[in-house]
This record gives sequence, C-alpha cells and structure tokens, in this order.
Amino acid sequence: QVQLVESGGGLVQAGGSLRVACASSGRTFGSNAMGWFRQSPGKEREFVAGISWRGGSTYYADSVKGRFTVSRDNAKNTFYLQMNGLKPEDTAIYYCAAGGTYNVRASFDIWGQGTQVTVSS
Repeated sequence: QVQLVESGGGLVQAGGSLRVACASSGRTFGSNAMGWFRQSPGKEREFVAGISWRGGSTYYADSVKGRFTVSRDNAKNTFYLQMNGLKPEDTAIYYCAAGGTYNVRASFDIWGQGTQVTVSS
C-alpha cells in the first residue's frame, strides 16, 4: 500500500512561488501515476495536475496551465508541484494522490493528508 505525505505548503504573496512535495512510501512509487488536487471551502475538489509513472506525460487544469509544473523523482520516491505566479484564488488545501492514469481524475484512489497553501493579495 502506498502512503503519501505532503509538505511545503505555506503563506505567500500574490505573484510569488511555492513548491509542494509529496513523499511516498510502501508499494513501488514508480509504478503509479501521481496527481495533485486542491480544495477550498465550499468548493469541489479540483484536479490540478497529473504525471505519468515515468514522468513523460503530464496533465494540467486550465486554471493553472502555464503557471504550475508537476515533476517526479522516482529515485527519491517524491513528486512535486512548482507553483509560480500564484493568485489568491489558488488558496486551498493541496492533496497529492496516487493512481492508475495521469489524466483520469477517477483513477486516483490513494490520498495524502493535504497541505495548506494560502496566497495573500
């Protein structure tokens, strides 16, 4: 069973950058697609970005395309979301997830506990 732990959230000003990380333990990390989701109060969980198990394919939601970059280091069992040009509307709890297909929301079935990202205006 894969276990996921996020880190790197925090408070940043609008226009700033932040990188969140997700460390995995348990079942072989490299065999899973990985995804980042976010949820803010009163809103549904949004599928933000995904990356295939080899890292060769990525998915981004339109809301973050061109600002966020997803990457993974299978040797370190860690996966990242680099967030640039942050906006107040990016404020949310960010969750990493493991799944079968990098661009299929419903395929992600293992979740981390989440890390808060707050963007001040």
